[in-house]
Amino acid sequence: MGVVALFGDMTYEGARGLVGPYLALLGASATAVGFAAGLGEFLGYSLRLVTGWLGDRTRAYWPLVIVGYSLNLVAVPGLALVGSWEAAVALVVLERVGKAVRSPARSTLVSHAANRVGAGTSFGIEEALDQVGAVSGPLLTAAVIWGARGEPVEARYRYAFAVLLLPVLANLAFVSFARRRFPRPEELEPPPSAEPARLGGVFRWYIGGAMLLALGFADWALVAYHAGRTGLLEPALLPVLYAGAMGVDAVAALAFGTWFDRRGLAVLAAAAGASALFAPLVFLVPSGAALAAGAACWAVGMGAQDSVFKAAIARLVPRAERARAYGVFFACFGFAWWIGSTAMGYLYERSLVALVVFSVVTQLASVPVLLGVGRRLALAERG
Repeated sequence: MGVVALFGDMTYEGARGLVGPYLALLGASATAVGFAAGLGEFLGYSLRLVTGWLGDRTRAYWPLVIVGYSLNLVAVPGLALVGSWEAAVALVVLERVGKAVRSPARSTLVSHAANRVGAGTSFGIEEALDQVGAVSGPLLTAAVIWGARGEPVEARYRYAFAVLLLPVLANLAFVSFARRRFPRPEELEPPPSAEPARLGGVFRWYIGGAMLLALGFADWALVAYHAGRTGLLEPALLPVLYAGAMGVDAVAALAFGTWFDRRGLAVLAAAAGASALFAPLVFLVPSGAALAAGAACWAVGMGAQDSVFKAAIARLVPRAERARAYGVFFACFGFAWWIGSTAMGYLYERSLVALVVFSVVTQLASVPVLLGVGRRLALAERG
């Protein structure tokens, strides 16, 4: 499933960096581009409430995963064929809907397999491979665009979207192989002597701590916007900085995931302390070196969150409710991230100091909450 995630992210991230300028070439306004991106992310998180519930109700985890990834057959390579920006927007939104369909079910499947080597290590491996795809996808499309130099700009973009059919097919091939090899992954996780309690107070506190962390965790777009606006980095080097951040993300995901299996949620509190450093380094220190260091701190936080969040749910929530728990958690987390990113964008235009204070305070406020949840979890597991 880590390899499945690799090819899935290779497809998504390969298209993500091109969608904005491609929509502009097709005649979309900046408002339309922003609306499409915002709507896609909103649906990508909010629909998980429904698909998570559906997964637990039907136990049809594999069909949901396969349907979710199959939508990429239309959504991503289809961008090479559209003739209007409205059709392109519809495909961009469809790709995010596909992620909402598959994500809770996929995390549930991995949580069953994770019993063999540890939830943190397993989700860390998955996230590390995911980030390999996040780096290689943009490099693939960049190579296609560079190789088609001399062609009209719109044609070069179409070639780049078309070549993403290759990772889509590889992704579906590995999903099919995984299903044949492990048709009932729930059998990999033997019934425990005592299941965690049903979704309740501890899980709600866990969501609350994660939402505080999300509020202060700026989207990469704001980091790149600041770097471009201030001239701290040449425009051609911005993709290199992002690729470097994704590499740090991969290493952090594996390291913090393994650490979680040994130390519990305290590792996420430590990651919050590291990620809180990104805002002052990026927005208050006017140097390229500080920007790179801030980007690394941002990536450490991202990698730790992507592996530990899912691993902790596997230990907090009983098997019968796990897909719904993933859906609820990431819907709440995505909503908090959207609110926080909007607030930081507003503060950016008014006071960089206020932006940094907001980011640091909200992230550090998550630390005592997560430590408290970690203590409750440790006590429950000791019986």
